[in-house]
Amino acid sequence: MSEYKARIAWQRGDQDYAGNKYSRAHEWEFDGGLKVPASSAPGVVPVPMSVEENVDPEEAFVASLSSCHMLWFLAIAGKKRFVVDSYIDDAVGYLEKFEGNKMWMSKVVLRPRIIFGGDKQPSAEELEQLHEAAHENCYIANSVATEVVIES
Repeated sequence: MSEYKARIAWQRGDQDYAGNKYSRAHEWEFDGGLKVPASSAPGVVPVPMSVEENVDPEEAFVASLSSCHMLWFLAIAGKKRFVVDSYIDDAVGYLEKFEGNKMWMSKVVLRPRIIFGGDKQPSAEELEQLHEAAHENCYIANSVATEVVIES
């Protein structure tokens, strides 16, 4: 078993917590010391100050699914002797209501645009097989109920 850790830190300071007028800005810290500014999504929890430069959990969820898929795709493509020059995914997650007005990330659509180098280019069928294998191996996709759709 592997273990992964993240430290999430938030401080109220002198903000009006009881009046719900406090910043949702916080920080994610990962191994190696990388710190990422984070906050709530402005569309989900309106905040009293601008947080455009922060990552919100919903964006991070979409990014983690996309990143996991990409890393598996690159590994599998490499084993099959395809050369990937670039991989860009404009992934989108859809948050919607279900039972009792609870919200959930119902669907994430991955839209990878991949440029292959070299003489060996995958056929449409091989490209689909690469995506299927990447999806089947992605730890994050295997851990969630969210529908993950790959549009290539």
